[in-house]
Amino acid sequence: MITDKHTMIENCKKWCQNTLMETLEIEFIEAGEGFLKAKMPVNSRVHQPMGLLHGGASVALAESVGSAASLMFIDVEKQEVRGIEISANHVKSKRAGTVFGTAKIIHKGRMVHLWEIRITDENDELVSLCKLTNIVLDRIKK
Repeated sequence: MITDKHTMIENCKKWCQNTLMETLEIEFIEAGEGFLKAKMPVNSRVHQPMGLLHGGASVALAESVGSAASLMFIDVEKQEVRGIEISANHVKSKRAGTVFGTAKIIHKGRMVHLWEIRITDENDELVSLCKLTNIVLDRIKK
């Protein structure tokens, strides 16, 4: 279980190397009691053909921050997390700038974590509202 906010952010940075999160330039920026926040630039890398933020990129941000947030509640040496369901409602389009994904815990069970992830823009306006369910599994030794 990671309780130190600074350690959580630093671990997230390490875990993101050579992953989709690095490709999408997702950066974890804040952690606290029951929440984790990340940001992602909105540019051509995450656009759909009409030049807008792709809904899939928003979902990738949501799942990335929600899954990482579950790591705050487990023993990362003995357990790991898998996202098993995600839903998203996209309510505002975005062409440029930055979006922020903030995951807040709704339910923290022994094996299931339920997260609400609000994706907002620089003006704190809602872009997407997501819900993520994670399952906690015992780590299999390789």
